[in-house]
Amino acid sequence: MSSPAQLLAQPLAESLVQSVDWLAIAPPTLAAVVALVVLVADLFLPDARKPLLGWLSVAGLAASTAFLLPLRDGDRSTFCLTGDPSACSYTADRFTLVIQFLVLGGALLAALLSVTVLKDARGRLPEGEFWFLLLSSAAGAALLPASRDLATLVVALEVASLPAFALVGIRHGDSRSAEAALKFFLSSVTATAVSLMGISFLYATTGTLYLTQIADRIQHVDGQLHTLAQTGVVLTLVGFAFKTAAVPFHFWVPDTYIGAPLPIAAYLSVVGKAVGFSGLILVTVVGLPSYADVWGPALAALAALTMTVGNVGALRQQATRAYSAVRLLAWSSVGQAGYLLVPIAAAAYTDDAEHAIGSTVAYALMYAAVNLGAFAVAALVGRTSPQNRLTDYRGLHARHPLSALLLAFFLLCLAGLPPGVIGLFAKVTVFSAAVDAGLGWLAVVMAVNVVIALYYYLRWTALLFRAPEGDSEGEPVKHRVPAPLTAAITLTAALGIVLSGAPQLILRFTDTGLF
Repeated sequence: MSSPAQLLAQPLAESLVQSVDWLAIAPPTLAAVVALVVLVADLFLPDARKPLLGWLSVAGLAASTAFLLPLRDGDRSTFCLTGDPSACSYTADRFTLVIQFLVLGGALLAALLSVTVLKDARGRLPEGEFWFLLLSSAAGAALLPASRDLATLVVALEVASLPAFALVGIRHGDSRSAEAALKFFLSSVTATAVSLMGISFLYATTGTLYLTQIADRIQHVDGQLHTLAQTGVVLTLVGFAFKTAAVPFHFWVPDTYIGAPLPIAAYLSVVGKAVGFSGLILVTVVGLPSYADVWGPALAALAALTMTVGNVGALRQQATRAYSAVRLLAWSSVGQAGYLLVPIAAAAYTDDAEHAIGSTVAYALMYAAVNLGAFAVAALVGRTSPQNRLTDYRGLHARHPLSALLLAFFLLCLAGLPPGVIGLFAKVTVFSAAVDAGLGWLAVVMAVNVVIALYYYLRWTALLFRAPEGDSEGEPVKHRVPAPLTAAITLTAALGIVLSGAPQLILRFTDTGLF
């Protein structure tokens, strides 16, 4: 006869997770394994051979990205409940693969930029720790879009964020770097605390952490718990608003980008945003579709506020101020976050939420390619002009003709002007998502902000082709550009040019496979 303990254990055993699909989890797992290998290898390699760690990291990120190819043919889920196979902790669907491609590809380009920066630092940056932290953060960022329960989502978010704090402040003895890391840390910890409180409220009202089960159960919450559920939704949204740098939770962005090594600023501008927005999409559209009347208006207001404050902040940058180029890119990234929020808000007002979310994904892919390209050229200029002022770019065409042309192309893509057709195409996609959802006022706000952004993007572009101050134009100055930096600029330029030539390719990503 079974004991009471055995009877109680039996239903619990049925709910334990069971199968593990190793191929599905290969991309983030490989990045994590390479991070551990780099950490151990750092203990045994002499200083003269430490640069090998960088190339090992680049190879690991490239291999992690390549592991996405076998997964493109179908949805795969793992860590599922035996009693409910639809409740899984990890799902490799189309949405997951596109965001993982963005994350791992962005981390790979940031790694290529970092190889040059670490070499120029001449030992002032600890290489082993740097590569371990970057790979660890990339592994967490790649895990997040596949997360389908709130516990895994929070763990992935923190694995992506915690190493990033250290990367921002990794320059020992640099007060600006330490201050940036502290601001980033405090804002992120606050976001996590608020998110966890919201998640605890959602768990209290639904009794589950799985997004699919929450979506079903939260519709039938007892009337006495309705207020608690609404509070949980709002607090969870506030937490993710910090991660996406949405206004008014954006205050850490400019100082963090300036204090961090430039490749880490580029990494945060792309990968950090991908983490925040993919988490926000999963929580709202997958987990809380029945509360669209709560998160829809909130995200629409955040989108309008974020794009306006970000673009006005970029517009106010003084060209002669130290690090004004990086500051402009930082404020620009805040403005771009507002555009990315528009289709997510639109998903609350339309029956075709998948198409709306696809617009965010498509815009994120465009933004990632050209923004990383702009940071790559900024890294090139920063090698000879450490202050990285906007005035340092005056006459860049005389020193680096091709780099000036490519930076102009990247800026025009961000502005949405030809020949940056992909930027125009992505903005039209986001604009149409707002119009189709009946958010005409938000489309008008976006149009006004696009005009504001045109001014500062074109002002920077014009500087590139003006005659250098106190010097006449002559033959281009020959400078040897390091191979990793050349590779990063070339890859981003090739992607931007290909997509501008065939913008219809981006339509392939509007089918996210989330539904």
